Amino acid sequence: MVRILEKKYKITLKNTIKHFNTINKHRWLVLKLCFRAGVPWRGIVHDLSKYSPTEFWGSVKYYQGGRRSPIPIQKEIEGFSKVWLHHRAKNKHHSAYWYDERAPIKAPIIPYKYAIEMVCDKISASIVYTGKDWTNETELKYWREKEREIEPINENIKKFFDDVFMQLSKEGINKTITKKNLKEIYNRHCNID
Repeated sequence: MVRILEKKYKITLKNTIKHFNTINKHRWLVLKLCFRAGVPWRGIVHDLSKYSPTEFWGSVKYYQGGRRSPIPIQKEIEGFSKVWLHHRAKNKHHSAYWYDERAPIKAPIIPYKYAIEMVCDKISASIVYTGKDWTNETELKYWREKEREIEPINENIKKFFDDVFMQLSKEGINKTITKKNLKEIYNRHCNID
């Protein structure tokens, strides 16, 4: 069965171009949000690993039309995702980067600049994958229904995300994604300047 499913997925020129455009669209949105949030460098270097051969070609092979990540499909077919293992190891804006099941503190508080990049990344991915169906409530709903309970993440950071995405759902991007506002919410939950 795996071989039958795997034959369905292959690298094509069409998917190469479309995936390249999806990456660029996502990175452009993250860049704009990171500038608004006061962490411009995080936006500039965001997801550069997606252009590496491991991540790029694996994602092209399992490309999902730009409407969802190719990573779950690769996991389903191959049993794991080389793309995801590479990506999380290279990018500090993913909770898995900060999780160590053998450490006394398994999920430490993620430093401010990476927590903000995570917020911008999640919002951007939500916008890219849902397209014109995106609303201010989309990320809050996704966070609460699909991520909050399973993310290997510090409880204080979870509360930070809850507050940010709740505010986003009520007040929109322009009021939520500002340096002052995000710093205030982060400090309230993480007690770090």
